[in-house]
Amino acid sequence: MNEEDLEGVAVVGAGPAGLMAAEAIAAAGVTVQVFDAMPSAGRKFLLAGRGGLNLTHSEPIGPFLSRYGKAGERIAPLLQAFGPDALREWTHELGIDTFVGSSGRVFPKEMKAAPLLRAWLHRLRAAGVRLRMRHRWTGWDEAGRLRFESPQGLLALRARAVVLALGGASWARLGSDGAWVGPLQGRGVPVARLQPANCGFDLGTLACRSEPGWSAQFVGRFAGQPLKTVAAAVDVDPAPAETDAARDGDPRNDDAQARDVPWRIGDFVITDTGIEGTLVYALSAELRDAIAARGGVTLRVDLTPGRSRERLATDLAKPRGGRSFANHLRARAGIEGAKAGLLREALGTDGLAAAAQDPSRLADAIKSLPLPLARPRPIDEAISTSGGVRFEALDDALMLRGLPGFFCAGEMLDWEAPTGGYLLTACFASGRVAGAGAARFAMERRDP
Repeated sequence: MNEEDLEGVAVVGAGPAGLMAAEAIAAAGVTVQVFDAMPSAGRKFLLAGRGGLNLTHSEPIGPFLSRYGKAGERIAPLLQAFGPDALREWTHELGIDTFVGSSGRVFPKEMKAAPLLRAWLHRLRAAGVRLRMRHRWTGWDEAGRLRFESPQGLLALRARAVVLALGGASWARLGSDGAWVGPLQGRGVPVARLQPANCGFDLGTLACRSEPGWSAQFVGRFAGQPLKTVAAAVDVDPAPAETDAARDGDPRNDDAQARDVPWRIGDFVITDTGIEGTLVYALSAELRDAIAARGGVTLRVDLTPGRSRERLATDLAKPRGGRSFANHLRARAGIEGAKAGLLREALGTDGLAAAAQDPSRLADAIKSLPLPLARPRPIDEAISTSGGVRFEALDDALMLRGLPGFFCAGEMLDWEAPTGGYLLTACFASGRVAGAGAARFAMERRDP
């Protein structure tokens, strides 16, 4: 076994939080080395930027913080130290210009993550940061030293301070596998269970079917297709399969229309097993928690959010003439393609035939189409995870109270947020705070 004593700080994890921690440590004049199990840094960061790197969001800080839900008050001091505006300025200092998209999201002008990461790594190396790849942290040895598996064999390392930035448990092939949970719990650190966040969901049993999931015909025709500009809300009542209203297939027998439930507008995608996409991700925490509490949940979908139910019913009641029902739906409600397919799938042949004869009933279905959801997709498929090291175990500098000198940052903390730049912003901010804290701790323990 190789043994080393590091006269500085060890950062474990070379994602955004870990690299930001290393930058803060180097800026304080403290030696820092970054260890990661992968062959290169920022693997998941690069994947996140493949379709356009959403760095942060331009909305005011109040609504911004609300995106973190119950963890917002814990995230607030981190964003005070390094918030969305500071992140954009930092990006500009790397020579990467940014712009605000129509939705308020902030992107690099080149849209990609790779140019930013290259510039960042160049600056880190110039500041003296040493990156040691293919070093997998496996916990502590009997002497309390960090234990790594590396190409050169086992390594036992002692440092003046340590920043753990090991990510969550999604996309394990890119390094975030949640393997750190066991070692930390073994040292008495409280860790909330890791769960999928910003994830897709498997369909439960539709009212018109006897088994869960889409029909083979629906999957063959519509899997992978988006539903654009729809609204969705999480039903507070049991899933439709558990109600008399669902059993007779009449959405008017369920009073969801009258309940004051919050609706969100966006897009989602039909998958082989259910649904996914930005609108679903925005509701994923609520959906996941409802499933855990009740064993299932209903997502209500409004296929025409720009039109009131009354206006829709009036339009649908107009004479069809010689048009087919499909053409009538397209002409009077703007429903075609995947939206029309979803309506047919959810109501079933008999339900759709009955609704076609009753414009009021058809309008009810279009404005509040029930989709029962059975379970979130596996955690490794999720964009991010919830759960992690509980904030009560950390001080204001993100140091573990029970393990002095050990700091935690990034997705391994117990918080979650929707997509839209909120995830990366909090990772960068927590890395900056943890790195500054680790640097102070290391400097206080230098030999006189």
